[in-house]
Amino acid sequence: MALLHRPHSEAVRHVSRETPTPWPGLAAAAAGALAAWCVHLLVPAVPMLTASVVLGIAVAHLPGVRTFVRGPARPGLSLAGRRLMRIGIVLLGLGLGMDQVLRLGWGTVAMVSGVVAATFFGTVWLGRRLGLPGDQPLLIATGYSICGASAIGAVSEVSGSDEEDVAASVALVTLCGTLAIAVLPLLQGPLGLSDLAFGRWVGASVHDVGQVVATAQTAGAGALGEAVLVKLMRVALLAPLVAAVAFSMRARRRGVRTSAGRRPAPVPLFVAGFLVAAALRATGLLPGAVLEWAHTAQEGLLAAALFGLGSAVHLPTLARTGGRAAALGLGAWVVVAGVSYAGVVLTA
Repeated sequence: MALLHRPHSEAVRHVSRETPTPWPGLAAAAAGALAAWCVHLLVPAVPMLTASVVLGIAVAHLPGVRTFVRGPARPGLSLAGRRLMRIGIVLLGLGLGMDQVLRLGWGTVAMVSGVVAATFFGTVWLGRRLGLPGDQPLLIATGYSICGASAIGAVSEVSGSDEEDVAASVALVTLCGTLAIAVLPLLQGPLGLSDLAFGRWVGASVHDVGQVVATAQTAGAGALGEAVLVKLMRVALLAPLVAAVAFSMRARRRGVRTSAGRRPAPVPLFVAGFLVAAALRATGLLPGAVLEWAHTAQEGLLAAALFGLGSAVHLPTLARTGGRAAALGLGAWVVVAGVSYAGVVLTA
């Protein structure tokens, strides 16, 4: 009531102090995305999204900058990690060429589905056994089985995961996916894989789309084409996985309403948007210029979102579960690489 008796200007100043503005953080996220793009231009082997996460972690621990990141910029960086991630995932659907994916054949569809299922459930089980806190087992399992940081962001939206769990999971999956760029090409010869088979193996086992491209291109254009198609098939499974998690959370919280008094939707709006975008791409009505613009916008939005998530990583906290998280990352890597290799050999 005391606020009602203050002069208007004082009331406005009081509200502005109570309601943090997101603009400094959003500007920082945009600057981080731009810096990640510059890193990718200078070192093409480093995917833009990987650079975004690393830069976000770095600025959160630099003396002088970290005070800004954890203070005035935090609301906007958190907003970028949530809202921009959703928009980027919707645009990701426009890059999903369902007609190309279906031409791979039902054998490949079954192989990819098996890889995703084995990796997801195996990683969740192992993470629980290792005692990782919060939603980290769920999020890491999602990142390994579908499409890295983008999938983690999508599932965290419906699971209501803690920001630190999301950031730690993104950091681990990004690190392991980056290591795959150097390790997997060395295994092509010893495993006896042809270039095309190597491409399928990379597409079925590497996390992020950019990491898939960086890894598969070492075996030539044919391997790269196979890798991207198989990877798109994994991306297509993002929507049913997120819907399943949302349905599970809805069942667990039956009767719980949102702050606006509504029950949560059974399928999140951004997942529906992803499916609509994929269906729109399949019609062939969109010109190439629009698809190219959408791809650029998607990369920029996801880069800004991942910079925001990376800036939430607190390395001392992460170190307390570092051993267990590393063990889970290694175990999940063995599962996804082993199951996908067996699948590629069986469907060759």
